[in-house]
Amino acid sequence: MLSTNLDNSVKAYVSKPQLQLGSQGAAVMELQKLLKRWGVYRQTNTGIFDKSVEFAVKMFQFSVFLPEDGMVGPLTWQALATGTPVNMPMLEQGCSGQAVRTVQQVLWLTGYYNGVIDGNFGFLTHKAVCVFQKTFGLAADGIVGQQTWNALSQVPRGYNPN
Repeated sequence: MLSTNLDNSVKAYVSKPQLQLGSQGAAVMELQKLLKRWGVYRQTNTGIFDKSVEFAVKMFQFSVFLPEDGMVGPLTWQALATGTPVNMPMLEQGCSGQAVRTVQQVLWLTGYYNGVIDGNFGFLTHKAVCVFQKTFGLAADGIVGQQTWNALSQVPRGYNPN
């Protein structure tokens, strides 16, 4: 068991079993309860990891910027415990890659970013992050850290399983 002090001193348990389609038992029941808590699962808790549970897991993973593989491993368990993104990189001007592209896509959805979604954290991305942070009551420093990732995860985004 790993205890982590996050903003609210939440304990995140990562020694849970890996779950996937076909898994059954108490851990799946706990998973279903957590998925309901975060609003992505509305079925009856059966303790059976079926297609509806897999879809809910993928939706949750999407919401917290995890790979949408439908399998529940340590990072997904940790995110389920807190309802927030985990293991996200700190980003600032000059960074590049998929995480920057994700930030740009979310900021584009909010209307704060109107540049090219290219994965390069330049001036326009920095400016959009600052405006987003200010709007959400965060320090407008243009750095995407845990609090900004948490706020970004609250932006409504449509999940497309295809």
